[in-house]
Amino acid sequence: MASPHVRLEVDARGVATVTLDRPDKHNAFNEDVIAGLTAVFNAVANDPSARALVLRANGASFCAGADIEWMKRMAGFNRKENLTDAANLADMLETLYFLPVPTIARVQGAALGGGAGLVCCCDMAVAAGDAQFAFSEVRLGLVPATISPYVIRAIGVRAARRYCLTAERFDAKRALTLGLVNEMAPDDALDDCVTRLVDAILLNGPEAVRSTKRLLLDVAERELDEELLRNTIEWIAEIRTTDEAREGLAAFLERRAPDWNRHGKS
Repeated sequence: MASPHVRLEVDARGVATVTLDRPDKHNAFNEDVIAGLTAVFNAVANDPSARALVLRANGASFCAGADIEWMKRMAGFNRKENLTDAANLADMLETLYFLPVPTIARVQGAALGGGAGLVCCCDMAVAAGDAQFAFSEVRLGLVPATISPYVIRAIGVRAARRYCLTAERFDAKRALTLGLVNEMAPDDALDDCVTRLVDAILLNGPEAVRSTKRLLLDVAERELDEELLRNTIEWIAEIRTTDEAREGLAAFLERRAPDWNRHGKS
């Protein structure tokens, strides 16, 4: 489902930029925004030429969480309607988290509630110095249910307990300490941070990057046992026989750029 508040642009390199464009509402969620995000995330997931996704927002805020008018409507929903609505939000977050290409959140201003959840779902995040974060659901008498799996994976159980239970706001410096963001920068340097990450991703074998993301998602929550070690052995043995791996090794030995790095950067 298309939304006028979510825009998707894909450049010639295969870099997708998804922009939340509801600045008058601080890019807050409603059902249309959630459906729009789900649609564009699925479009990128199903695009074999896609190589990275940048999630950004127009205006003063990244995403202020749930729209007040939407929450008012939800309060009047029956249980079945609320289950459907919550499932749509959960599906959008899951689609972003498991997107096959690397994802980067570019954060300015407020990232609250579900907006902070979006950041947690991305592989990497950069934040402006003015960025403010909060898992604010309990302040409204709600719970951070659909975002909680991603919050815990992003910042750990101990930090999640504190910030989900207090709903206190914290700044970009604290987010950096928690591991919620990877870098912080002045507003005028935020795009440069994103560009450096994208450029680094594009130096790498496209299929190797996709495979590595699947590997990391698979390994992260598993017990370190013989089955896991056997799976990693099979993974590397299989990837070594691909055309991309052969090209990467040949390029290294011949001291040239591989065919996926057309500009020859290193």
